[in-house]
Amino acid sequence: MGDYSRALSSYEQALHIQQASLPSNHPDVASSYNNIGSVYRNMGDYSRALSSHEQALHIQQASLPSNHPDVASSYNNIGNVYSDMGDYPNACLFYECALEIGQQVLPSTHSHLQLYKRKVEETQTYYHYTWFS
Repeated sequence: MGDYSRALSSYEQALHIQQASLPSNHPDVASSYNNIGSVYRNMGDYSRALSSHEQALHIQQASLPSNHPDVASSYNNIGNVYSDMGDYPNACLFYECALEIGQQVLPSTHSHLQLYKRKVEETQTYYHYTWFS
């Protein structure tokens, strides 16, 4: 198990430095929000994880092309949180957004594209199984 409080403190410090020195919609600020969200997710604080990943996505949507790989990664991160929360329909929606972008911009053998495909398939299968069980 990692030292989450230490990681969170470091990521929050990096975010504060970026907020003081970069435009609010800079992609590096979004990366910090994604890092913070990942720590919260690992801690099981899904509400804060979701909020952080959504903030990252909001920044990316304002500063990057809509089909940028980082946008796909943020969709995947949000899908992961929903999946951990047991909200498979929402998880699948976000995984599908990640997959759609990945199919547009990544080579078919790229590991992220393969991950997005697997997440969509697993979530659909699990959701279908739990829905009809």
